[in-house]
Amino acid sequence: MATTLKRELRDIIQYRNAYFLAFSATTGYVCFGWDIGLIGGVISLPSFQEYFGLLSESASARASLSANIVSVLQGGGFFGALFSSYFASRFGRKPVLLASAVIYLIGSIIQSTAGIGTSPAVGLKVLYFSRFLGGMGVGLMSALVPTYVSECAPRAIRGRCTGCIEVAVGLGNMLAFWVNYSVSLNISPGQMQWRLPIIAQIVPGALFLFFMLFQPESPRWLVEHGRYEEAAVALAYIASKNQDDDAVVLTLSVIRADFIGKHKLPLLEQFRKMGESKIIFLRCIIPSLATFFQQWSGTNAINYYAPEIFAGLGFSSTSLALFATGIYGVVKFVMTLITLAFVIESWGRKRSLIYGGLLQGLMMLWIGGYAGAHPNQGVVPGTYVSIVAIYLFGIFFCIGWGFTPLVLGSEVAPGHLRTAVMSLATATTWLFTYVIAQITPIMLNHITYGTYLVFGVASFIMAAWVYIFIPETTGYPLEDIKYLFEKNIIIRSLEDAPGGRIFLGKRRAVPVEELKAADVLAPNSSKEILEESRSRSEEASAQGHSLRNSNSQKWEDPLII
Repeated sequence: MATTLKRELRDIIQYRNAYFLAFSATTGYVCFGWDIGLIGGVISLPSFQEYFGLLSESASARASLSANIVSVLQGGGFFGALFSSYFASRFGRKPVLLASAVIYLIGSIIQSTAGIGTSPAVGLKVLYFSRFLGGMGVGLMSALVPTYVSECAPRAIRGRCTGCIEVAVGLGNMLAFWVNYSVSLNISPGQMQWRLPIIAQIVPGALFLFFMLFQPESPRWLVEHGRYEEAAVALAYIASKNQDDDAVVLTLSVIRADFIGKHKLPLLEQFRKMGESKIIFLRCIIPSLATFFQQWSGTNAINYYAPEIFAGLGFSSTSLALFATGIYGVVKFVMTLITLAFVIESWGRKRSLIYGGLLQGLMMLWIGGYAGAHPNQGVVPGTYVSIVAIYLFGIFFCIGWGFTPLVLGSEVAPGHLRTAVMSLATATTWLFTYVIAQITPIMLNHITYGTYLVFGVASFIMAAWVYIFIPETTGYPLEDIKYLFEKNIIIRSLEDAPGGRIFLGKRRAVPVEELKAADVLAPNSSKEILEESRSRSEEASAQGHSLRNSNSQKWEDPLII
């Protein structure tokens, strides 16, 4: 234990700049998490419903309006994510992230003033517009942050750095939940009761804008655009090393070699190249499939409609439901921190997704079974067990499907197509977040307990997909991920799965080292880059720093990212 803590402390000191970069970039996801946790509590406040005339509507009409208010942000997020690839490829990751912060702030300011000096009907339209605009800002940042962080983070801590995204989401959730609970108790019913939580979401947006001003551009984007000196400066900053350090020079040469013939591909060409081979297509579709499955876990149904869900389990008081929602936010946030510190790098991506999917599915089946067997019975002992099951769902979701899909997606995406692939994956997230936000009230109203059963079964399907089709990516440089998909993909996936070798007998996948050794660099690669890369690799090999597959050894690898 002492050795582990000493190593972790050394890691924090060595990669302090990388951790600060990840912290700065993922502050944008606090905005995303804040809105997810914010709006469900705000629309449940009687003061909000009275201001916009929702109390006079029927129950079904009120549910429809609530779904529209919640989901219009997803519409903006979808288009923001979809456009992110073009802007990030042309202007760079950092400028577009700064622009996304400005768009988010403008949307939040308009949203916080919706209805002032107008009728409730006009105010509702302004609210729709401002949430759509803010959603475009969040969509841009949500698509680019995983790409930016994965392209900048040292691979020894890449899982943690990218995993900071879910910590940021959890922090935003938790703060929004408790702000909603606080205003329900301490602010008298009126405009300020529901405006204050919206005004408060401006703070993380301003912090994100401020912190990102001091961060470098992605080294891989700089290399793609031929700006090698700036890329070396960025790499040196990230690793806290000098520009002429062997690790910086070697990493830069490997990135340059990987981009030979792939510089500055137009957006349409990037999408076309996603289908140039079966392996490339598979690597490009995995991020979108992972985010698609993530949405069917049911997490955003709870995030957006937690007060209604807790009320359906027997907590009829608005304040009590908001309090239970606040506890859920704390549980998720704390568990996300624990997962980030102790699970994501030690368990790896594959085990996290399998174990998390199975356990969260069991919790959903319990909640659905209880809701079906005990409808409308108020608070009974079984109610508290179901509340605990919701909290456990949050824990198990954080272990696996909370942020691992983003980590996995950003790793498997080909470097020259990463922005297009991740924008498509994030657009998929927003699209199905919109779908879940729209259908959850309808499902809860019509099939009631069946809602949870759908999410539970989906979680089991997700775990099976990872078990059979996804190889372990932990510990590999981004430029080496391609070898995991070269041959025997299912055999390699089962080989990496818990107990998977039982199904393989004596069959084994070709080791990555053999695939690398047999790989022939493209004939049009420049002689200078090839010789530089070869000499640096031979030097590293002589020092005993070859590619590591185990977590205990990967710390000594000379490559930075």
